[in-house]
Amino acid sequence: MQEPYSTDGDSRVPKIYTKTGDKGFSSTFTGERRPKEDQVFEALGTTDELSSALGLAREFCLDKGHSFTPQLDKIQCVLQDLGSNVATPVSSARESHRKKTTFSPEPIAELETWIDEFTEELPPLTNFILPSGGKSSSALHVARTICRRAERRVSPIVRAGEVDPNVAKYLNRLSDYLFTVARYAAMKEGSQETIYQSAGTTDMERGKQ
Repeated sequence: MQEPYSTDGDSRVPKIYTKTGDKGFSSTFTGERRPKEDQVFEALGTTDELSSALGLAREFCLDKGHSFTPQLDKIQCVLQDLGSNVATPVSSARESHRKKTTFSPEPIAELETWIDEFTEELPPLTNFILPSGGKSSSALHVARTICRRAERRVSPIVRAGEVDPNVAKYLNRLSDYLFTVARYAAMKEGSQETIYQSAGTTDMERGKQ
């Protein structure tokens, strides 16, 4: 997490750099100093990467006029809330910290509703597909894989009791959502998804599929 801006003399000009992390340590929301490679910061960094990937995917989706882009906006906001919970390890948090960074299970149910709605419109999935289907779809697949990594980074600290279990559940459900909406974007754009075929498949066998 970025620490508060510093000021220089009487100019009161905000500075983006604080120099407090120059020695390889950073602060949690609780004020605890930990090495930057700590599991908490690994989870936070990957969640930030996920939000950035979603922002890029959103731009492609906006260009195509997809109706679900407000959902991506909301997901990025939820990820900020999720990050706040991750940045507040239970072992060093006071009650006031926990109240400010509670992570609600409601966004999980919302994702499930969205997944069900998109799935009803999609053709059944009968083959493995490769990340493909146009720029919107492919960008959403990239976000999906980063989401999976974020889930892997969060899982150890959830098991350690430092983070709300709903954080891991949300990331797990979000990867399902991103897979589904990537397929939906490809369908709406009329783009062909690439079907997985074994490298040993012959040209004649490919022609039959």
